[in-house]
Amino acid sequence: MFRGANYHSVDDKGRVIIPLRFRNELGNTFVITKGMDKCLFVYREKDFQDMEEKLQQQPALDKHTIRLQRWFSAEALETQVDSQGRVAIPSNLREFAGIQEDVTIVGTGIRIEIWSKEGWDAFNASVTDEDISTSAGEVGLGKYAG
Repeated sequence: MFRGANYHSVDDKGRVIIPLRFRNELGNTFVITKGMDKCLFVYREKDFQDMEEKLQQQPALDKHTIRLQRWFSAEALETQVDSQGRVAIPSNLREFAGIQEDVTIVGTGIRIEIWSKEGWDAFNASVTDEDISTSAGEVGLGKYAG
């Protein structure tokens, strides 16, 4: 399970350090792809394959299936960290997420999210207690939200 947030810088080759505790959970090979809210999603290889298989089981011509396949698979990158714990993020994915210098790497349970520092700060500034309470109620976690 991925939890917590870490703050790092991107080097001049587009590489960022993946925190050791996350690397240990990710395994040798993992997948980086476009996420929601202008961040990148990082999945264990098996978790990404499970999602792709689930999409393959959906009606092939369904517009929602096609949309999700395009979104998550078209620019997905299967990758590994180097000997110094860094992963190279391709320019197309850095551009999508607005990543230039500083990033926030966030554990969100089944996946990691890589945000530009500015994007993470803006997301946090936009979320209210009411938003959290409403979302908790929608997913059946109302008793944990307060």
